[in-house]
Amino acid sequence: MLLALSDAVRAQVAQPALEKIQAANRIAVGYREASLPFSYRDANGHVIGFSQDICNRIIAAVKARTQRPNLEVRFIPVTSQNHIPLVQNGTVDLECGVTTHLRARQSQVTFSNTFFVAGTRLLTRKDSGIHDFKDLMGKSVLTNQGTHSEHILRTMNLQKQMDMRVISVKDYIEGREALESGRAVAYMMDDVLLAGVRSLTTHPSDWVIVGTSQSSEAYAFMMRNGDPAFQQLVNDTMSALMKSGEMAVLYHKWFEQPVPPHGVTIDFPMTAQLRALYAAPDDQALD
Repeated sequence: MLLALSDAVRAQVAQPALEKIQAANRIAVGYREASLPFSYRDANGHVIGFSQDICNRIIAAVKARTQRPNLEVRFIPVTSQNHIPLVQNGTVDLECGVTTHLRARQSQVTFSNTFFVAGTRLLTRKDSGIHDFKDLMGKSVLTNQGTHSEHILRTMNLQKQMDMRVISVKDYIEGREALESGRAVAYMMDDVLLAGVRSLTTHPSDWVIVGTSQSSEAYAFMMRNGDPAFQQLVNDTMSALMKSGEMAVLYHKWFEQPVPPHGVTIDFPMTAQLRALYAAPDDQALD
């Protein structure tokens, strides 16, 4: 028998996620291919990372709720350009990547509890002469297409008449290659993801993260709108991880110890803001 849901809930979505998952014996999980250390593939092709470890706990909760112990997990790669449409149209049941919860996006998708807070800064060579955003005047700068950072950078360029050449790349793989090849003097994105990019460069010690943070990015998982039962399961699972201390253990694993593929430590200690968030979880945007 399918999960019993109220008529009010049924009216909000064509088929609630838990009902759909139970009927198909399959959950579709969206992941990022190169967002180290949150969501990426290892040398064996397995999806790993901080986000995925959290997602795995949610998948376990879904298995228990739907009574589907052998639930198939279908992994679907998503990008900053297509992640929201894929959630909206039901291709992806749960997006477990590095998506920023923005108020403007709430009409399109539902967000889980926040599991990380990043700042938007710059990755540049130590000898580049770039110390803050004002130093980018007339320079070429990288950012990821379709991201909040791209919007901030292009708005800054226009409003402050900085004459920057903004180069929008598809993902962090393309961004790292462009930065190391010298196509741009700096790469603007979330500081923690830039730390991941730095760990994959040929000589990580040659690179530094600089600049005054331009925003606070609340990372959350995405689900379709109008499905409160699924949202509640996701948030309850995440809150339990945070309050039990298990989230802190996962954090240490991915940000303070060597991680695949090169065994480099991201070296990104937990902030006081994040500790407070784990003590009192919420699903609020920060913009």
